[in-house]
Amino acid sequence: MFFARYFTISSFYYSFSFIHHQPTPQLQSTHPHLGLPTLNHTTNALASLAVLQNWYNTSSGLWDTTGWWNSANCLTVLADFAALNPVAAAIAKDVFANTLSRGQACSLQMTKIIHNYIPVSFHWGQQPLSPSGLSEPSIIQPKGFLNDYYDDEGWWALAWIRVFDVTQNSTYLLVAATIFEDMKRGWSTPCGGIWWDKRQSYVSAISNELFLSVAAQLASRMADTSYYLDWALLQWAWFEQSGMINSKNLVNDGLHIKSCSNNHGNTWSYNQGVILGALVELAKVSQDKTYLVKAKAIASAAISGLTDRNGILHDPCEPHCGADGSQFKGIFLRNLQILQQAAPEDEYSLFIMANANSIWLTDRNRKGELGLVWSGPFRDPADASTHSSALDALVAAVTI
Repeated sequence: MFFARYFTISSFYYSFSFIHHQPTPQLQSTHPHLGLPTLNHTTNALASLAVLQNWYNTSSGLWDTTGWWNSANCLTVLADFAALNPVAAAIAKDVFANTLSRGQACSLQMTKIIHNYIPVSFHWGQQPLSPSGLSEPSIIQPKGFLNDYYDDEGWWALAWIRVFDVTQNSTYLLVAATIFEDMKRGWSTPCGGIWWDKRQSYVSAISNELFLSVAAQLASRMADTSYYLDWALLQWAWFEQSGMINSKNLVNDGLHIKSCSNNHGNTWSYNQGVILGALVELAKVSQDKTYLVKAKAIASAAISGLTDRNGILHDPCEPHCGADGSQFKGIFLRNLQILQQAAPEDEYSLFIMANANSIWLTDRNRKGELGLVWSGPFRDPADASTHSSALDALVAAVTI
């Protein structure tokens, strides 16, 4: 396994409970500012990173047991943690280069459908098996991390932007810029915004939030700031009036193509998350903090509307979210942490800490794998998607 080369660097945390089945580490007393019981989330995140890398496939440059776009999110959480911790940075360095080289040269045979307003990915020869009647797609090499789905492309663009932030290697940023140019070609729907897919079958919130986020982030990093900022401003102006943000300040899944009206699809956690990071970046690059007002409204609506009585985040697909929904919650925590850094609120800190604590104490098996339902108890199976999503919450807690 790829992670084996780092055993010497990381051996100091291999003695924790998930390896030797010792008792769970004890809580520290309380968080000094929040009055909330805390764990050592840096130590826990390092241990969980070790487990995640057991799924990393050096040949494909991707993470086994999960899908194409999920691997982009695995890469993102690795980069986020690398920005905070030197051990994570040492692990990440070769992963970044290997995934850039091998990921876009892999043999990708996949298709996606929308089922009950959730994207469902099918990778031929992997679980979940495709339903009968679904045409077998061609095998492609996703050169430039491009495929037939604009949301997938957006996840990879954000991943490479984050890798650039950590490494300052412009090669990664240029990959993201090339992906953006392909996403821009999707700006042809009858409703405005970009399509979810190149078959032009759906106008989704997530593809449009990703397009906004990529544009805003490139605006603050590329030389041609005005080009990307103009796109970001245009995209937000459209998205804000599209009707996808409902009266409760939650983002529904997409639009009806014929009426261009809110389809009242599920308010998935990731749809509440990506928009937060996008608006933070737009506020920064435009020097207009009013964008944070809307971000805060969406964040508070999600915290109050998508959680249980203990403040733990859930998606309505639980406990059976498939290979795609299992990624959603970590994306919300990742982007809430970005908002917290830009516009701190105790509400956000408490929420991040509560979810990270619950994951570690109730949703972890004896191998250290992190599951889907963060309130526990742990349910099999865990995979690189459930685990990396939960790791997003642990990494967010490191910043508190």
